[in-house]
Order: sequence, then structure tokens, then C-alpha cells
Amino acid sequence: MKAINLPAKIMLLGAGELGKEFVIAAQRLGNCVIAVDRYDNAPAMQVADCCEVISMLNGDDLERIASKHQPDLIVPELEAIRTEKLEEFEQRGITVIPTAAATNYTMNRDRIRELAHTQLGLRTAKYGYAQNLDELITISEEIGFPNVIKPVMSSSGKGQSIVKNKSGVEQAWNYAFAGSRGDTHKVIIEEFIDFDIEITLLTIKQWNAPTIFCPPIGHRQERGDYQESWQPAGITNEQILQAQAIAKKVTDALGGAGIFGVEFFVTQYEVIFSELSPRPHDTGMVTLISQNLNEFELHLRAVLGLPIPKIELFDCAASAVILASDKLDTVAYTGVAEALLEPDVDIRLFGKPNANAYRRMGVALAKAEDVTKARAKAAQAASKVNVVNSH
Repeated sequence: MKAINLPAKIMLLGAGELGKEFVIAAQRLGNCVIAVDRYDNAPAMQVADCCEVISMLNGDDLERIASKHQPDLIVPELEAIRTEKLEEFEQRGITVIPTAAATNYTMNRDRIRELAHTQLGLRTAKYGYAQNLDELITISEEIGFPNVIKPVMSSSGKGQSIVKNKSGVEQAWNYAFAGSRGDTHKVIIEEFIDFDIEITLLTIKQWNAPTIFCPPIGHRQERGDYQESWQPAGITNEQILQAQAIAKKVTDALGGAGIFGVEFFVTQYEVIFSELSPRPHDTGMVTLISQNLNEFELHLRAVLGLPIPKIELFDCAASAVILASDKLDTVAYTGVAEALLEPDVDIRLFGKPNANAYRRMGVALAKAEDVTKARAKAAQAASKVNVVNSH
């Protein structure tokens, strides 16, 4: 990696709520950020120095804005990107985070699963792929029911379903394509793991320093999307060490620098690799209240080669999502004041310009003396905030 002098010019590909917090962290250290997304007024655009609206699957559009802005760093925040163009940028001396090759690996679930299972020999859920409904039925029966069906490229759990028997396969096929991102027509079928807890291990890979980890984060999903997360996760030291070893093995293979959200199923007997995102993770939003350095600050320091002397967990903490219940062309919020009456509670509203049912519009954060109380406080605060039409 070439030396990055401050201020750096950073092009952020994907301007959602995670990108917004990254922009805030970057600007606190004086950097310039160009936020890019497929629609105008996306959350990160509201705080960036400038913005561009393009399809990131269009290589010509990516070339145009890269030539226009001449960034020092390109930081992807989503999966649907023409990764071949990122490889061209990297060859021309632009640093891609974590690397162009790593982004290419992780944008599709099939590639990262093959890396983990086939190349690195890690334990994963049994899995297979299908490109049409007949294949999906056959492979589902081979893996057995219940199983999990999801697109190979999506975000925030979109398109994911748990299928209990053969009669649900066709509906899962249709739902997977409705939630797919990018231009691939392929789904992954996974064995359903009866886990005790699902965790995210935020793994920070540095250019010139050892890989370090945040305390594991527990999380709960519905419809394939995270609903709440909490820290610490409450797993044993032995399980933490197993997860760290697996996460380091995978991220070492991917290379580069930055934060990786590595997901695991934890059972009574083993820690099983699930998925990986080469960027801040939605479940990691709990670190906005739980740690001395949140995941966005850690990501920024890692990609700029800045030191991270210590990661400290201040309190038991939790996050709970604030969801829209209906399709809304414009949005406003009620109940925010009521939610903030409780001590050690914070609300982050993302500033998304419109809403659909179950769209994540904000997050409630809470601290307490134990995880159970923190989760209850976060859930209660989130329930008080309503997403309504602004007219």
C-alpha cells in the first residue's frame, strides 16, 4: 500500500446508514469523502463533501467518476459493484479497501463460501447452488429440510427464507430473486444450523500491525435481517478463541486492511463460519454506544494506517432497529422524545428519504449493567419511535 497522507480523498461506493457513520468518522480527521449511490439524497450523501448518483454495476460510470475525482482510496459499502473495474483502479495505483480481489470474493456468497470451505478447509453449513427452480428443488431435498435459501448477492438479509418442506421451495425461489442485488441469477441453499447464538466478530486487519478483534456481538434476525444486537455476546473464552482463529484465517486469505464483519453460528459443540462482509457490519452499530472506538472509526484508522492502541468495551450495550411499517414517499418520526427519556439511551435516525415495509430507518442504542437489561431498554426505545408520512 502506498502511504496515505491526511487529508485523504475517499470515494465511498454505497451511501447507506453504515456509510453515513463512516463519513462522519472520516471527516472528524479532516478527510474529503465523495459518497456514491444509485439514488439521490442517500444517508451518507447528507454528510459527505460531494456526491454522485450512478449504477455501480456500470463500469463506464465508475470510470467517469473516478477520473473526475481522482480518489486516494475507494471504500465499497455494498455488494452490487462492477468489481472488474475496481481491479483496474487498483492496477492504476488507487487503493481499494480491503482489496479489489477481496471485494470480488465477498460480493457473492458462493465465492466466500468456496474460499472458506474448499480452500481453507473450514467447517460451514452444508450448501449447494441452483440457477433454476428444478435445481433448487433437487438440492433442497439433498440437503434436507429445514434449510435456508437466499440469493448469492444481497444485503441486510433481503431475499432470505427458511424453508420447512418441499412445498415452500418455489416461494423461496421467487423471494430470493425479489431480494437479489446485481445481475446474477443464482441462489445458495444451506443446511439449517440449530445454533445457540449467532454472533458477529468484528475483525480489524491492519496494514502494518497485527489483526485485532472487538468483543463478539450477539444478534437476532427476522426475515434474514438483523433486529437487535448486543455486546458482549456471552460466549465462552474458548469459543471466542475459536472464532478469532477462523476469522484471522479467512481475512488473511483475503488480504488488505479494514474491518471485516465475520458471522458465526455458535452451538454447544462448535463455532461454525457463516458469512463475511469486508466492511462495517449492521449488527456492529451497537459499538456506537458500547466501545471507546466504534466500528466506523476502527475501519477508518485501519484503512489509513493509523494506530489503534486499545479497543475497550465500556458497558453492556444493545441495539434495536427502528423499522417502517408501510410504503411512504416521504417520512417523519414521532415518539423520539419519549424514547430519549430513559437514561443511557440514544436514537440514530438514518435520514432515508422514503420507506417500504420493514425498511430499516434507524436504530435505538442502550447501555445497562447487564445485557438483558440493555436489550430490553433498546427494544423499548425502538418501539416508541414511529415512522410516519411527513404530510
